[in-house]
Parts: sequence; C-alpha cells; structure tokens
Amino acid sequence: MSEVLFYHLTESKLEDALPPLLDKSLERGWRVVVQAGDEARRDALDTHLWTFREDSFLPHGTDEQAFPAEQPVLLTTTPDNANAATVRFLVAGAQPPPLDAYDRVIFMFDGYDQAEVEAARGHWKRLKGEGHQLTYWQQNNDGRWVKKA
Repeated sequence: MSEVLFYHLTESKLEDALPPLLDKSLERGWRVVVQAGDEARRDALDTHLWTFREDSFLPHGTDEQAFPAEQPVLLTTTPDNANAATVRFLVAGAQPPPLDAYDRVIFMFDGYDQAEVEAARGHWKRLKGEGHQLTYWQQNNDGRWVKKA
C-alpha cells in the first residue's frame, strides 16, 4: 500500500511550500508527478518553478510539452503517470487516481479554502477505510511541518 501524507497549508501558499518538498524528493532520487486541479493552476506552477529561486531552477516539465516521460518532475492535470513517478503530489483540488502505482502520495490543501479542506477530509476517510497508512502534517507558526496524526 502507498504511504499517504496530508499537508495542511496554514501559514504559506502552495507556491512557497511545494518547491522545497519537490527539491527534497529529487535529492532522494525520486521521480515525481504533481497533479493540479486545472490547467491554469498547472501552468502557474510551471512558471513559478522556473523562477522561485534566483540562483537555480527546479527541473520539470508539463504533460503538454515534449518528452513528458523524461521529466524528473512532471506537472499534469490528468491521472496519468507519464514519467513513471513513484511519488505523486495532489494540489489545488486534484482528484486522486488509483494510488497503487506510487510509494508515496501527498495531498496538499489550503487550510483557508473550505472546499479543499472538505475534499481532504473526504479523501482521508476513504483512504483510511481502504487500509492505507496515513499521516497528517500541519504548518506551525514558523511554516514548519508538524506531524499531528
């Protein structure tokens, strides 16, 4: 079964919290797919990942560009796994595909968006019932992740 993590954003925006997690994933040698809820959000993340740091960029591409299978981080809006990722991030209301192809699945949701909070609760309840190993992380006042459950 996949390890499933829920990351509750309360102190920062997705654009601030996601890049360091993607960096850590790449440092560990993981291939990653990031599924956004819509194309506008995917494209905004694509632009942001090229410019979020002045001294470097995070290697990635979208499923709309050439050679998606070669991307270490692939941004998508579909349930496909075109880059054979073992880690999947679900952001901005993305609906999860079957999780069995992944070692780790991370739901990131905005604590100030009631629809995202309710969706995360629904996913938690369903996945717990299916027997997945779940952990819940919330940001503290400093923006650090604290395991809550």
